[in-house]
Amino acid sequence: MLETSARLLRLLSLFQARRYWSGAELSARLEVTPRTLRRDVDKLRSLGYPVNATAGTGGGYQLGAGATLPPLLLDNDEAVAVAVGLRTAASGTVTGIEEASVRALAKLQQVLPSRLRRRVAALQSSIEPMANTGPTVDAETLTLIAGACRDYEKLRFKYHSRDGVSSDRDAEPHRLVHTGHRWYLAAWDVGRNDWRTFRVDRIQPGLATGSRFRPRKPPDGDFKAYVSRSVSHERHLHRAQIVLHASAQMAAEHMPPWAGRLEAVDEQTCLLHTGAHSLDSLAVSLALIGFDFEVREPPELVDRIRWLAERFSRATPI
Repeated sequence: MLETSARLLRLLSLFQARRYWSGAELSARLEVTPRTLRRDVDKLRSLGYPVNATAGTGGGYQLGAGATLPPLLLDNDEAVAVAVGLRTAASGTVTGIEEASVRALAKLQQVLPSRLRRRVAALQSSIEPMANTGPTVDAETLTLIAGACRDYEKLRFKYHSRDGVSSDRDAEPHRLVHTGHRWYLAAWDVGRNDWRTFRVDRIQPGLATGSRFRPRKPPDGDFKAYVSRSVSHERHLHRAQIVLHASAQMAAEHMPPWAGRLEAVDEQTCLLHTGAHSLDSLAVSLALIGFDFEVREPPELVDRIRWLAERFSRATPI
């Protein structure tokens, strides 16, 4: 009986993580036979949980609307992580959640034991978030996209390009990626029959969800790598190839993903493909990169770096 109860809680937890599951997926996750799974689903129904089922080869289960799930259980580390996340949410890149974050934090602190409250206070006292000056995204839009990624539901939305051109898009959303400054959506663009990266702050609110789709394998084998490559290939007025005197792994550990795309050369060097809207900003970024480097192209960047070096030399007379 105890094993069955634990399995029912596990089943409810899976429904909490994702709305729709195929029967094969649930059986594999719970390590039970399809027959046992059907009995567990019947037990949930007898307890008042509206679990809908679809028959056939691709059949599955979905928790119906209006179901009340059991309280969310957090271990100590998870509770601290949630509390710190709520405290810093007001200065993040998602708009419209500041007041809700404060309310949620107040509820969480009421049930935190004193030792965990002290851990949260110690962590928060050491954090000094900088003011966010970049683009922000609408919390409702972000939540809707995340749900569509989770449930493999198609999205239809208006998208504003870098040049301000608006277009209607039908997409199969797969993953949200946060670079630290911006939110990106990695999705299969149905109209263009190819993968695309969408900046979420350029997606117009009022998205519509559609039918389900079968998930595809991530491009480049990894969604983060794909978004990083896409971001580094955004159109810049000046493009550059820079030889860094560091391994690609070491450079990746010290550089943000939006700095550019890294290409390994050997164990001591790598090639950085990057760009900027001005030669000055590109030169300054390279000076702050933390590794010795050589400019492969363009030659105009070499001239600009020499000019800046002469200015800095004149500014620091011996």
